[in-house]
Amino acid sequence: MDALPMEEQSGLPFSSLNRGRAHTCGHDIHTAFLLGAARMLKEREKELSGTVKLVFQAGEETLEGAQEMIRAGILENPAVDAAVGIHVQPTLLPGYLNYPAGTFLASSDTFEIRIQGKGGHGGQPHLGIDPINVAAHIILALQSLQVKEVAADIPVVLNVCQVEAGSASNIVPDTARLSGTVRTYDDSACRKLKIRMRQIVEGTAQMFGAVGELIFAEQCPCTVNDPELAGFFSESLRHFGAGFITDGDYKMQVSDDFGFYTQKVPSVMFVIGCGNSEGGQGHNHSPYVIYNEEVLVTGAALLAHCAWDWLEKH
Repeated sequence: MDALPMEEQSGLPFSSLNRGRAHTCGHDIHTAFLLGAARMLKEREKELSGTVKLVFQAGEETLEGAQEMIRAGILENPAVDAAVGIHVQPTLLPGYLNYPAGTFLASSDTFEIRIQGKGGHGGQPHLGIDPINVAAHIILALQSLQVKEVAADIPVVLNVCQVEAGSASNIVPDTARLSGTVRTYDDSACRKLKIRMRQIVEGTAQMFGAVGELIFAEQCPCTVNDPELAGFFSESLRHFGAGFITDGDYKMQVSDDFGFYTQKVPSVMFVIGCGNSEGGQGHNHSPYVIYNEEVLVTGAALLAHCAWDWLEKH
């Protein structure tokens, strides 16, 4: 489920056998959580006070999977009354669980920048328009936006993560392509950034005689934990016995398409710690990440407990 296009460098005996594919965001662990929860709930299915849907959803990394599931009717027949999601975090220790009420994970906008220059000979750049030079100036200008044009108390990430241009060391290419992401908890700040990004891309390209185009390809809303449901689980998990540490102010500038479910039904996203100096290291999307597998039992039991207890009380 949801491998990333990268080489795994963990050195583990069960590392990916497929070159350029690696489970470095923990989605294989999430799948194991849900399989474990399924087994526990199935063993006591006749005692359940309602219906549990198990959502093995692909496509989180592209922020498209949840929308596909919703369109396919996952929240219907029977109608879903509450939803729970979970994500591992290897920068946090085992025993750490977080699910603050309200906005928890950031929104995400994926953007693409296309620059049309004029190709030519690498030794005669004055005869062409170098799109790589234009791209460099656009990147520097974009990086200043979050520092100079967003208030210091508004968390914002604007990051260019991919640059593609050129085919040889002595050819000025015709085009360049950039792509990246914008993350924020503030809709008004996001709208302002999008306007300014377009002005920078088009204006900078024009300044060098090129043409710049900005396209926002994918959008994912903030993940918002329903306060009433979060409060219910806060009370319910007192009896879970895992000794969880929670931090209501903890937020992560990452996104998850679970946010689409939170727009439809009362929902809670859990983030669970799975790292320590011996068994876990690195961070999500790192080729070196190693997850502490002790979390497998806890995560599975957590999901089963939440489903069971919510149905019992409702």
